[in-house]
Formats: sequence, structure tokens, C-alpha cells
Amino acid sequence: MPVKTQRDEKLTVAEVCAELKISPSTFYDWRLKERAPRCLTLPNKSLRVLRSELDRWLSTCEDAA
Repeated sequence: MPVKTQRDEKLTVAEVCAELKISPSTFYDWRLKERAPRCLTLPNKSLRVLRSELDRWLSTCEDAA
């Protein structure tokens, strides 16, 4: 079983958008097109992105460029 680190903090959509310097509407558009990082849906229906997932997603974006 992988060891969880601080890198697995749960980021809000607003935090992800601020880091990527994109608008929330862009994030949700990417999500509809299955181009956004994988999200966790909380019981209250809000979304979170694990830091490790965001880092992995960014790495795949860099590889594709």
C-alpha cells in the first residue's frame, strides 16, 4: 500500500484554478471534456483534487507538449 504524504492534500477547485491560472469555467469545461485531473466528489457534492493527482496530470500534460 502506498504511503500517503503531505502531497496528498485535497485541493478545492478554486485552489487548482489559482495554481493553473485558469478560470473555474475553464476547469469545468475541461472536466466535461475529460481533460481535467481526476476529482473526488465529497458527500456534499463539492469537488476536490488530490495534490498527487494534480502533479501526475501536469506531468502528462508536459509529456504531451
